[in-house]
Amino acid sequence: MYSGLNPQAGTLTAQQAAHLLKRTMFGAKKVDLDYFTGMSVSQAVDELLNVPATLPAPPLKNYDNSNIEAGDPDLTVAQGTTWVNNVSKGVASNGARGKSFKCWWLGQMINQDRSVREKMTLFWHNHWSTEINMIERPTFAYGNNQLLRGSALGNFKKMVKDVTLDKAMLRYLNGYLNSKTAPDENYARELQELFTLGKENTPNYTEDDVKAAARLLTGYKIDMDTEIVSFKAEDHDQTNKTFSSFYNGTVIAGRSGATAGDAEIDDLINMIFSKTTQVSEFIVKKIYRWFVYYTIEPDTLTNVIKPLAQLLVSSNWELKPVLSALLKSEHFFDPLSQGCLIKGPVDMIVTMAREFNLVFPDATDYVNQYNMWDYLQTQSMEMQQDIGDPPNVAGWPAYYQIPMFYETWINHDTMPRREKLIDQLIVNGYMRNNLTLKIDPVEFTRQFADRRDPNLLINEVLDVLYRVPISDTQKGTIKTQILLSGQADDNYWTSAWDIYEQNPGNMTAYNTVAMRLQTLYKYLMNLAEYQLA
Repeated sequence: MYSGLNPQAGTLTAQQAAHLLKRTMFGAKKVDLDYFTGMSVSQAVDELLNVPATLPAPPLKNYDNSNIEAGDPDLTVAQGTTWVNNVSKGVASNGARGKSFKCWWLGQMINQDRSVREKMTLFWHNHWSTEINMIERPTFAYGNNQLLRGSALGNFKKMVKDVTLDKAMLRYLNGYLNSKTAPDENYARELQELFTLGKENTPNYTEDDVKAAARLLTGYKIDMDTEIVSFKAEDHDQTNKTFSSFYNGTVIAGRSGATAGDAEIDDLINMIFSKTTQVSEFIVKKIYRWFVYYTIEPDTLTNVIKPLAQLLVSSNWELKPVLSALLKSEHFFDPLSQGCLIKGPVDMIVTMAREFNLVFPDATDYVNQYNMWDYLQTQSMEMQQDIGDPPNVAGWPAYYQIPMFYETWINHDTMPRREKLIDQLIVNGYMRNNLTLKIDPVEFTRQFADRRDPNLLINEVLDVLYRVPISDTQKGTIKTQILLSGQADDNYWTSAWDIYEQNPGNMTAYNTVAMRLQTLYKYLMNLAEYQLA
């Protein structure tokens, strides 16, 4: 792959629009494809990077009080209202809140607007990993999620400061236990190793740098009764902190008083970010692997990664210019960059829900709405991607584990689960409380202009569902065996569709086309090509 960051010329074809949308959003709905096709690349990317200024409404109490302990403050939260501003220590209530949060988050992805914000929120959750199971307070997880969503395309350096003092991170990596008498190195280590510098620099920071940073970060506490973060000057190490030659022997002066912690953290972040090449290339590589491809070839390093890293630094660590340059580039639209990623479980499930326009209960029936979101979130968890609870501080292995990367999503356990979910949603649907979540193959087909012509219909469907081409021979076989039920005449499908459209209330006519379309979409989704993005 030898293309670089020169802007991609021309307007978006349907295939290019699908590539752009499937990488920056969860799936490419037909209505969104139609909207972006024909736009200039610059116009389309600018719109996708124009994230909303407002954050979504918070998750609701979708659960009842049947298992909540007596005296738990959660009992005062009315069903259908939000729990995020109410402190609760109860095991049962926080378990229910954690599930509520995960359902709500999946709902945000399904109902996303035409922007990169939700894809970036998941990116940052993988980068700044925290686990609800360990922090134990879903209120912290929600606050962290809103921080990441609100900072999705903001300033990376500012984000480092914000996450450092975030309740979820303070709890997760023991920052709230870090004191001058017992320094805790967890966050100090991951701040450098996983969040800003990486492991691959030569030379690199040292163990003594980790210890010095840990001493610097002492004094922050969380009052678990009020869930308020405060700085306790008496628990802060006020001595000078000396760093290694990697940091040019920097000495960060110890401070005392109420502002000591904040001032020293600023010095620490400034020192880390003085390693401009290391920090910028580290985060740009992660962004590249998220949006383009996991293997970074030498020419890609030279022609894409290094220029983007320089742009990040010259933009004063603002992320939006970097995303803009990458997504508008010839490199991003290079044919070799397309259809080369395996969908993660969240991407696969949310994409399917969005592209097939799955109908969920609306907000007035929030209990059943959350139930359906819960079903899909649970499926993702069983496929090894549990939002809110990544496996460890490094995130999901698919985004960092050399050399497998995204290939780790597919194994003897997860692939049958993907196929089972597809089959259930297209055949019988998921039933709960007398409601059914199911793909409607006829309604999905009605959005295509060429639905009467079996050849053109298959092409239009593949433009939405697939990112890699299949042969004309394979298309012909699919058409004949499925849409034509083994017949040789294309009119066999056209006639069946016309009869249905002229008599939409005729169940025999409906079932004739519905069964063929159900078989068609089930077949297409069970091919390996469907798993690629």
